[in-house]
Amino acid sequence: MILLKIDRLVIERLGYLKLGGFPVIILVDERPLVTDAYESGFAREGISSIGFEPPEFEDWVESAPEPDLMAVEAFVIGNCDRQASYPKIIRGRSPAPVLAMNENEGLEQTLKLFEAGVDDVVRKPVHVREILARIAAIVSRGGVEESPHKVVGELTVYFDGRDPQVNNQLLPLPRRERRILEYLAKNAGRRVTKTQLFNSVYGIFDDEVDESVIESHVSKLRKKLRARLGKDPVDSKRYLGYCLNAA
Repeated sequence: MILLKIDRLVIERLGYLKLGGFPVIILVDERPLVTDAYESGFAREGISSIGFEPPEFEDWVESAPEPDLMAVEAFVIGNCDRQASYPKIIRGRSPAPVLAMNENEGLEQTLKLFEAGVDDVVRKPVHVREILARIAAIVSRGGVEESPHKVVGELTVYFDGRDPQVNNQLLPLPRRERRILEYLAKNAGRRVTKTQLFNSVYGIFDDEVDESVIESHVSKLRKKLRARLGKDPVDSKRYLGYCLNAA
């Protein structure tokens, strides 16, 4: 059983991404070694993902609550007997992009996948960065494009993996602290819960890490921001969460 760490009180029908969430990629392949390899690759890029074997995926996508499905940014379908049937199943439940990984060099199979409704076809082997770039391109074509950075007071926070700047001076941060700051910046002026921060760093499917680690990461981040800014820009209220203020 997979424990979905999603705070359903704060994930609205509009979707997790529109609340400032980070990508959660669903991988489907009949070979666990393949999904494990791509999960590791996405993790190195700071992206949450989860791999399914076909029977598990079919059960999940057909029965998962709508908020859980809306927390997925893209589906990547690899080698499986029903690869061409999955786009239709997914479309009935989620608007997220669907990419197919094709190991067959023949044009006929590629055209078949496009006819089945996939948004893009990638040829294996493919680097996870290319997959992310293709997902971003699909989302952009759909009219959902966000700024690559956000200015919050004296802070400039980037959403492309770069470290933030304070008064145009680089502030190097560990990956998890940077992801937390990115999430807070995307939701600047709005309070977010510890669960939301946990999901942005570890992913909605991770039940092996306790949410309490977020408090340690936030504490270290606030200390660094306070040292550089001379003040703490993160307001914290017990049980209510955190808020990044511009003032």
